[in-house]
Amino acid sequence: MDDKKYWIGFNLIKGIGAVRMQNLIAYFGDLESAWNAPAAELTSAGLGAKLTEKVLAAKKQVDLNQVWARIEAQGIKILTWADEEYPTRLKEIDQPPPVIYIRGDYAADDLFAVAIVGTRKVTAYGRQMAEEVASFLAASGITVVSGLARGVDAIAHQSALKAGGRTIAILGSGVDKIYPPEHRGLAEQIVERGAVMSDYAVGTPPESSNFPPRNRIISGLSLATVVIEAAETSGALITAEFAAEQGREVFAVPGSVLAPQSKGTNRLIQKGAHPLLTPADLMQALDLTRMEKQKSARKALPADETEAKVLSVLRGEPLHVDEIRNAADLPIEKISAALTMMELKGMVRQVGGMNYVAVREAQSSYAVNSD
Repeated sequence: MDDKKYWIGFNLIKGIGAVRMQNLIAYFGDLESAWNAPAAELTSAGLGAKLTEKVLAAKKQVDLNQVWARIEAQGIKILTWADEEYPTRLKEIDQPPPVIYIRGDYAADDLFAVAIVGTRKVTAYGRQMAEEVASFLAASGITVVSGLARGVDAIAHQSALKAGGRTIAILGSGVDKIYPPEHRGLAEQIVERGAVMSDYAVGTPPESSNFPPRNRIISGLSLATVVIEAAETSGALITAEFAAEQGREVFAVPGSVLAPQSKGTNRLIQKGAHPLLTPADLMQALDLTRMEKQKSARKALPADETEAKVLSVLRGEPLHVDEIRNAADLPIEKISAALTMMELKGMVRQVGGMNYVAVREAQSSYAVNSD
């Protein structure tokens, strides 16, 4: 558990977001000290009188051990700024959420993600485009991110799953409060092949004011945001605005100037968004070839010190497992386990008689990243 329960404690208090959390950590050194601090210290840390009162009230009312136990019982994972697994792209945005609640798994390859958003009142044209774009991305190994809403969002999630890909749903509520309720089944499917995520505390209801802020996470997790259909006041346009502010690419599907659902997307294109005519346009702009090379390099990198030693020992000529053990100066059981895993990952190849060679791509990736 480490100190995560204290992150959750402060996350439960309305008014304490990224900036104040940073201030607390800077002042106290860690959130456990901040949680146990007296009122005067909290005020000195910059919370102010009202927020200090809220913290003191929360400390009396909330049993953090019980809260943590409930979260664990529901199979919910917690990621904070302090975790290496915290999404890299999300950490790059202005004021990233201090705490993320996850059902399912955020995987390393989810670094390569594209958001698909749009209207709830989707037309047949919008449905077809959402299906085509999401299916193409998923089949290309790109994670599809959306908001689980009715219309375009749900179609994007469903299409990614049908194509055998990964998808992530970002909620405007706690991860235990699925909205809309008819998408509970879809949410469970997403948990199996991706993740349902939120920066709102467990138990938070789906209040309307929660949805615009959560859109920054949809765009923040993604290389680009695609708006399929959107009216002039659509929430999807908020996601596009966040994406532009975060320095991410924005694509919009053009539509009839007479269709209400295309007014927002056509306006985005007028303001400089990339017009998306085919899914291939998106992949060309995002340089799919480069991303595939990056994925291969990530998989080829050693996962721990044992793999690193084995890879450093292997060269072009085959080496017997005993020679590898002697050169790496590690127990044979460690070497054998590492070789088995590295063969599965495509880093090494057995060439007969317990002799191994390094796969060239793995060796070159390791050499480049070791410099």
